[in-house]
Amino acid sequence: MKPLMSKHEHLSQSLYCLAGNMIDSLMNKNYNAILICLLSLFLTSCAASAGNAPPAVSPSKQVSSSVQTPEYQIRAGDQLDIKFFYNPDLNEQVLVRPDGRISLQLVHEIIVSGLTPAQLTGVLTKKYAEELDKPEIAVIVRSFGGQRVYVDGEVNKPGILNLITSMTVMQSLAEAGGVKDTARMSELVIIRRGPDAKPLALVINMEKVVDGTEMGRDLYLMPNDIVYVPKSRIANVNLWMDQYIRKNIPLPIGLYYNINPAP
Repeated sequence: MKPLMSKHEHLSQSLYCLAGNMIDSLMNKNYNAILICLLSLFLTSCAASAGNAPPAVSPSKQVSSSVQTPEYQIRAGDQLDIKFFYNPDLNEQVLVRPDGRISLQLVHEIIVSGLTPAQLTGVLTKKYAEELDKPEIAVIVRSFGGQRVYVDGEVNKPGILNLITSMTVMQSLAEAGGVKDTARMSELVIIRRGPDAKPLALVINMEKVVDGTEMGRDLYLMPNDIVYVPKSRIANVNLWMDQYIRKNIPLPIGLYYNINPAP
């Protein structure tokens, strides 16, 4: 009894047979057979790609138009104005150091990196309550330092973008030179630092933004966000054909045939 072949072995054998038939047809100038072989190769590769296709993204991971943009978190390089309503002599303008701390009168050093302006206001109010009677404090982010986002995948100019002002996903794609024809805009991914600094992946159907039906999906980016544009499934099939068929089927180097019949 012959041992059963695995799916991969069966597929490899089929591809080699099809390639051999195509070469024989080239030798005999049987152009109809050549077209049949090419069509068979394409259908075989599509079947293999369907078997190895990535799992579909569940609807629960899709970002709806009602997603709220998280509040800004203070980071190193930001310039802060600390305002005291009833004690203006304590007003200060400070720069967040690379270690995420600032130095203030009376309360000395405070870790502020990762806090929202509202959270920092609460921390300062509590600390200054030990020195002042009912302090009223406001925290204003005067400027943002070293804020960046990263755009990668199927864009024409992947790289780092400076986040000087507010920027949406579509604006970042435009800054990256636009998307390629092989981009899968229906499943664009944003990787963002969530609670406890854990990465959070948001999947957005940007086709709804492009056609103008759901502009609310065009989220505002946060510092250090990663925008990743995946390949379309057709592009993945073409890549698979290039890597698997053209590189694994041994054809004579320099072998060339003109499959266009002479008039």
